[in-house]
Amino acid sequence: MALAFATTLRTAMVDTINTALNAGAGAALIRIYDGSRPATGGTATTLLAELTCTDPASTGGSSGVLTFSSITQDSSANATGTATWFRMVDSSATFVMDGNVGTSGSDLNLTTTSIVATQPVSISSATITATPHLVQAVEDCLYQLPLT
Repeated sequence: MALAFATTLRTAMVDTINTALNAGAGAALIRIYDGSRPATGGTATTLLAELTCTDPASTGGSSGVLTFSSITQDSSANATGTATWFRMVDSSATFVMDGNVGTSGSDLNLTTTSIVATQPVSISSATITATPHLVQAVEDCLYQLPLT
């Protein structure tokens, strides 16, 4: 049987993530990349898009869930490619976490993993949940809108 954590501990886990994201002088960033995900915190591949969290990223965890405040879109994606992983950093670019990107069942679920340079990329909502048995990142509803 797997370890199971009390709600207060799960909330402390996500609060620690929130503290790390808010450690810099400004807002945390969500960076989306293509290519192979490096070792944790390793050298990044091609940056496709960079979104800015509200400062602070969240007001804190509740019942093991960290709900992010609004996230500012990247109004013009940096490059064209297939999103495969993401990195969250504080405003000083200090590594906080990496995760996988896909269209379902990933740490960051996109409606499409195809990102096109100069097109906007948005995240409508984001949470990180510490379940009783593991910590799992779930960021929903990333979408890309074509310019018309």
